[in-house]
Amino acid sequence: MGTVGIKIGILLGLLFLGGSAFAQGQLVREGKITYERRTNLWKIFDDQRMRDFVGEKNKIKVEEFTLYFNDTSSLFSYVAPEQPDPQSFLTMKNTVYNVFSKHQRFVYMDMMGNSMTVGDSLVKHTWKITDKTRKIAGYDCTRVIWQKDDTTRIYAWYTTDIIATVGPENIQGLPGAVLGLATEDGSIVYFAKKVEIMAPTIEQIGQPKKKGKQYTQAELIAELTAKLKGQPYGERIITGMFYW
Repeated sequence: MGTVGIKIGILLGLLFLGGSAFAQGQLVREGKITYERRTNLWKIFDDQRMRDFVGEKNKIKVEEFTLYFNDTSSLFSYVAPEQPDPQSFLTMKNTVYNVFSKHQRFVYMDMMGNSMTVGDSLVKHTWKITDKTRKIAGYDCTRVIWQKDDTTRIYAWYTTDIIATVGPENIQGLPGAVLGLATEDGSIVYFAKKVEIMAPTIEQIGQPKKKGKQYTQAELIAELTAKLKGQPYGERIITGMFYW
């Protein structure tokens, strides 16, 4: 092959690679993300009685969640370990089903043996985009900040290589998939371990059956506030249920 032919071959190769990368970026609309959640129980329950109960060697609780998603919906859920965890009740493990076309979410939760469902609109977060970046699960991600209230900031890292606007818990609405999520003090941290590009089956991404009574978020908060008034950790339990 002559010099001209080599140059043309290289150019076509670069165009092919560039085109494939672009096409792949445009086609990542569905798949499965596996997250690891690390919860610092000593920061969540910041008193000595709970620290003694949890124990120093168990203060970091590691749990796994999956997120199946496509153009129209997403399903975020807990992956139960093979060995039972006797302290599993110390963390919330909500299942979140989002229907993007209808701007709806359904949160399935259990508290002290009671099951309940929240049916409401998608949560709207106001994010500040920064110039900070990091690589998560092989994807370049941009850091954003949500000022939840006067004292609480939430950090998230999203990638535009996965164009589905999805994330763990109630997090969605960014121009790409959220692969990292963390409280400012590091008490709760999610990071994607693995991203699989695949078409979820109906079983994997179908809407779960309603558990217990269905509420709006405001209705459930009002009922729990009345029931847990004066109870130890009552306010903290409610905050934890609706943290994101």
